[in-house]
Amino acid sequence: QVQLVESGGGLVQAGDSLRLSCAVSGRTFSRSPMGWFRQAPGKEREFVAAISWSGVNTYYADSVKGRFTISRDNAKNTVYLQMNSLKPEDSAVYYCAAGHTEYSGRVYYTGEYEYDYWGQGTQVTVSS
Repeated sequence: QVQLVESGGGLVQAGDSLRLSCAVSGRTFSRSPMGWFRQAPGKEREFVAAISWSGVNTYYADSVKGRFTISRDNAKNTVYLQMNSLKPEDSAVYYCAAGHTEYSGRVYYTGEYEYDYWGQGTQVTVSS
């Protein structure tokens, strides 16, 4: 059974930083593209960041580019989202997602439908 467990969320002030972690178990992680999404109250879930299984390629939503960094440690089956210069509009439940195994280490996904497995989410609240 595949499990993705997010951690690291919390309540912070604008300008602060947080690092989210997503631990993956129950499947081969090292060749899966991974992504982070978020959903604010009353809004649809939106793409935040993605990373190929090799870590060579990353991609970010315009709203977080330059402030957030996605990374992964395949030896630890964990993907991270470093969030700096947080803004109140970053407040949301953050979800990590795992894609199916890819041959190419350069592939990443930006669409929800491209991911096979999802975590339960971790709440991030940024106060002004």
